[in-house]
Amino acid sequence: MTKKYFQELAAYNEWANGIVCGWLGQINDEQWTRPITSSFNSIQETVLHVISAENAWLERFRKKPVIVWLQQEFKGSREEHVQLWLKTSAGVKAFIDSFDEKELETNLDFKRLNGDAFSMPYYQLFAHVINHATYHRGQLVTMLRQAGFTQVGSTDLLGIYRVINPPGSVASQK
Repeated sequence: MTKKYFQELAAYNEWANGIVCGWLGQINDEQWTRPITSSFNSIQETVLHVISAENAWLERFRKKPVIVWLQQEFKGSREEHVQLWLKTSAGVKAFIDSFDEKELETNLDFKRLNGDAFSMPYYQLFAHVINHATYHRGQLVTMLRQAGFTQVGSTDLLGIYRVINPPGSVASQK
């Protein structure tokens, strides 16, 4: 694993979250809070979970002694959720962009929210953060459709690679 790989994943996460946030700006408040059976009970709760997780990992990466679990205390509007998600995704990308590649296999000691202590290499944690968001973005596509919003599209990883390396570019011909 290289830093470049995780930089690409972080750019993908920020890009895909931006697409989903665009969709969230088009739904109404009833769709936002409508009860829908999934991992969480609404689009709002699912979005807040992803924001909470990204924020918690970012705080762990920054070695903050106390981790804030936003899901328990954030009560913002839909627009405030969207802005916070965009800010948190940008923070994850900025952290990875500035991360020393030599430290990818270094363990980060951290505690889960339940207090259990763990130690894992940064590269695994970076992969987890991106994969976790991808998992819940997939749920959000289904939840949005169930709420009546059908203008969803793809947030697949290939999508950003097509933006970075459009057909005909040198990178796409390798």
